[in-house]
Amino acid sequence: MATIKDVAAEAGLSVGTVSRILNNRGYISPKAREKVENAMRKLKYQPNEIARSLSQSNSSMVGIIIPTLLNPYFSTLFKYLDDELDARGMQPLIFISDGDDDKEIRFLDKCKKNRVSGIILCSGNFKAVRLVDYGVPIVSIERMGLEGAISVVCDNYNGGKLAARHLIERGCRHLVMIAGDQDEAMPADSRVCGFEECAKAAGLGTTITHATKEMFHSQDYRALVESVFSRNPEMDGLFCSSDIIAATAVKIASEKNISVPSSLKIIGFDDTWFSSSITPSLTTIRQPMKEMAMLAISSLEAAWKAGSFPSSMIKLDVSLIIREST
Repeated sequence: MATIKDVAAEAGLSVGTVSRILNNRGYISPKAREKVENAMRKLKYQPNEIARSLSQSNSSMVGIIIPTLLNPYFSTLFKYLDDELDARGMQPLIFISDGDDDKEIRFLDKCKKNRVSGIILCSGNFKAVRLVDYGVPIVSIERMGLEGAISVVCDNYNGGKLAARHLIERGCRHLVMIAGDQDEAMPADSRVCGFEECAKAAGLGTTITHATKEMFHSQDYRALVESVFSRNPEMDGLFCSSDIIAATAVKIASEKNISVPSSLKIIGFDDTWFSSSITPSLTTIRQPMKEMAMLAISSLEAAWKAGSFPSSMIKLDVSLIIREST
């Protein structure tokens, strides 16, 4: 199926110019318009609904608010979002919040001033904000359900269960989990519930240690992981709420001459690009990031087509990816 990039290449024009022609924005020379029309006929290209349904008062940009790009999860998620937008002739307007509540509100206002056609929230909780007042469809990814937004989440609870069950099946009896910070309620919190309940059903206890918000934004978990090793000398199964934390645990285990997986089995969460590259390669719970990005953009598209922006939640399955660390 041809994309707007294919049309641009065939016409010898930029994607931005083709997008303006499709959306009938600004001055376009008759010659350029003819080139695009010829390219569309040749490639049998049909303009995407999101481009055709946007109001003339809105730009071709979608605002994306992300807490950090230091974590590969968010940089990978952004890549998939950008790919989906690019295929539709849209552009991202990205903001990095660093978890600052004031910044996040300012970024929402900047989205409104820039007349974005939609907003994707990967940062903040926005509980005190009336999202419906922004007049555009809003999608949140891995945030708590927000009034006026479509929420796309993965099955975090089942992810916790899968991790615990796998460790138990591998013979682990002293289970520890390093979870995210507790400052804000997040869908990821249910990973703890799934982990604890699966262990309890097997007659095992668990030790849960939480990271802090500061650790999340610096992505520096070394001191925390070292303390977990020191406080839990009998630990033989460790579940970490991100691949970054799990990779840190693998490194510290090596430094302490603790064999992974013979003496300690480690599981991460996300299945980011480096999880298969470290030694030993990392067993992890895979979030379907590409599918989540596709759903986020298609949900914006569907909301524009319907002309209404109702609140809803979409939950996607996760899967266990077994590698050398278990």
